[in-house]
Parts: sequence; C-alpha cells; structure tokens
Amino acid sequence: MKTIVVVPCYNESKRLRQDDFIEYVERNDDVAFLFANDGSKDNTLEVLQSLSSKNERLLLLDIQPNGGKAEAVRKGMLYAAEHYNPEYIAFWDADLATPLNEILPMVEWADKGYDVVMGLRLMRLGANVKRKTMRHYLGRCFATVASMMLKLPVYDTQCGAKLFKREVVESIFTEQFITRWLFDVELLARYKQKYGAEQAMHKIYEFPLFQWEDVDGSQLKSRDFFKAPIELMKIRKRYKN
Repeated sequence: MKTIVVVPCYNESKRLRQDDFIEYVERNDDVAFLFANDGSKDNTLEVLQSLSSKNERLLLLDIQPNGGKAEAVRKGMLYAAEHYNPEYIAFWDADLATPLNEILPMVEWADKGYDVVMGLRLMRLGANVKRKTMRHYLGRCFATVASMMLKLPVYDTQCGAKLFKREVVESIFTEQFITRWLFDVELLARYKQKYGAEQAMHKIYEFPLFQWEDVDGSQLKSRDFFKAPIELMKIRKRYKN
C-alpha cells in the first residue's frame, strides 16, 4: 500500500459514513484506512470491527483508554509506519469534512518532492469550501498568530487532513505532544526544529482543497479557541530553539 490514512475515532458510531470508506478502497488499490478507536464510550469499536471485516484495507487499531485526538493520531501514525511501511501516511477527520476524493491529489503533490502536504480551506471561486462565519474568522485570527509564532507563512494550520512522508512521521511523531488541541501547530514547530526553517519553507505544501464543509457534531467547540493562546505559548517555549 502506497498510502495509509489514519482516521481517529471517538464516539463516531452514529455519524461514521461507512459506505464512503468501503467504496473508496474498492476503487483505489493504493490507499488503506487505519481507524484508531480512541477509547470510545459508545459502540464505535463494534462498528469499526464490522467495517474492518469488509475489506483488508480497512484496518483497526483499538487504543485504550481514551487519550484524546492528538494521542490517537500520534499512535495511529506510528503504528502505520511500523506495521505497514507505506510511502505516505496521512490523518483525516472521521466526519469527512474533507472528502476522501482529496486524498490522491494530495499524494500527487507529495510525489513532487514535498515532505508534508496540508489541506488548505480557502474559500475561492471554483471551489466548494463552506465554513461557518464565526469559525472562519476565529480561524483566520488564530492562523495569523500561529504564522507569526512559527515564522512560517502558513495560512491554515488546523485543517484535519494532512499527509506526510513515512520518514517524517518516524521523526516527528515519536514524542507525545505537549498540547491537547494544537498538535497541528506543534507538528509544524517540530518539523522546523528538526529540519530547519529553509526546508520547512520549501518542503511543506498547503494544498487548496476543492471541497470542505463544516460537519455538525465536532468534538472541537468555538470556546476551545480561547484555550489557544496558552497552548501557543507552550509550543513557543518548547520549540523556540
């Protein structure tokens, strides 16, 4: 398998679009999904067990107890690297706010030599990107601050679709994250610290998504935005050198 996509799942039994994943792997031989059950309290594990029985490229990792999305992503990415040795490993939100048909275009950009390809939710002509107004403006304020802190011209740090070369996963996902909500920003800080600012400028690509839409039921709420300054300061302190 060329690409494994890690899908962190916490209490997703009612909104997991199983047919979408089944249809996708049946049409794309080079992509597999690793569903990382993050100690769900509902019957998500049973749903994922049933789903994984339908195709050998629908994989399951059960993580107990619940450790939060950041840790589920981290463990899933490392598990994929160690057990399946793909060329690329991505993580993808379970609600499919980013449709699965964006995976292969992101892989194509990675094939051009990029280490990291990040989904970019840019509202523009020719694209169908729908964001709730308040979240959009909060996100723009946050991204501006994060860009200044990282000293990288990043437009959208928080999109839940990101793809990495396997070697990069093995180098920047090994340690636990120091932040709970802003691990996306922390990953960029780790990459820059590991590989240098010059490589970060030229080896990270923000891919403008053709389709993205806010999905009801997100675990992340607007009020969590107000936790961001504290977590940003933690990241700045840890990775400033």
